[in-house]
Amino acid sequence: MATRKPAEKPNVSKDELLRYYREMLLIRRFEEKAGQLYGMGLIGGFCHLYIGQEAVVVGLEACAKEGDKRITSYRDHGHMLACGMDARGVMAELTGRIGGYSKGKGGSMHMFSRERHFYGGHGIVGAQVPLGAGLAFADKYLGNDNVTFTYFGDGAANQGQVYETYNMAELWMLPVVFVIENNQYAMGTSVRRATKSTTLYGRGLAYGIPGEQVDGMDVLAVKAAGEKAVAHCRAGKGPYILEVMTYRYRGHSMSDPAKYRTREEVQKMRDERDAIEHVRVLLVEGGHATDDDLKAIDREIKAIVNEAAEFAKESPEPPVAELWTDIYA
Repeated sequence: MATRKPAEKPNVSKDELLRYYREMLLIRRFEEKAGQLYGMGLIGGFCHLYIGQEAVVVGLEACAKEGDKRITSYRDHGHMLACGMDARGVMAELTGRIGGYSKGKGGSMHMFSRERHFYGGHGIVGAQVPLGAGLAFADKYLGNDNVTFTYFGDGAANQGQVYETYNMAELWMLPVVFVIENNQYAMGTSVRRATKSTTLYGRGLAYGIPGEQVDGMDVLAVKAAGEKAVAHCRAGKGPYILEVMTYRYRGHSMSDPAKYRTREEVQKMRDERDAIEHVRVLLVEGGHATDDDLKAIDREIKAIVNEAAEFAKESPEPPVAELWTDIYA
């Protein structure tokens, strides 16, 4: 990606910018704390961090209304926090405690919230895509104008069920926004080595699904594209594809040493393209906030995350009897 140009003055309010800043910062600080707890042995199994990709889900959640649904893969903590799930419940689930959203039985990859219309967290690559179309089918059947955001990555974009879903979604004109979070690497394989396609959203054109590629390191660009996609779906025009170009700073999971890319590449993205820094510059240069104001927000966010970690540590493990509950529903 090219270096971002100097910040322009966007047509966005101070309150909006501050909200995006807070929401992205919450995700980053939460994920940093999760990484620490994993290193301490308090989180087991797989753990995929969202650090670097915060603008994607924050920008799209800014386009959502009550009743809209979201479903994603295993890099999911950011999506949970962005849709309003409690940081304490998310952290408790990561640590396998009864206070977690799935009573400590789902872990990082499998937690849900019916209240927040969050339907997972799915560990099988691409499996959530047809499920997302199913959620959208239910809304179309019920005759409302709700939209489902179905997230998947550049690696999952090569899975067969994605294209079966594209076909049915367009055939039935389902209100689903397919969001390809293209973070450049499918596990350890660069997208340039995995496909000859110049775009991933362009594959939807064969099924008649419109789409576009978006700068996923700019929360305002994501929001603008999301509003267009959502309006398309709410108007009954069928599905829409957003290929959001983003980047993860950490490895694929906590066990990934990420030797398939250079430190210089990652640092360059951090220095020149960081989504949170972009909003910080807009706030400061626009006269909306001082550095001290933003440091105070950071302290507040860190307090929320630390409190979530303490809640998780103090929450007991689920009793053995929980093995036999929630098996089918």
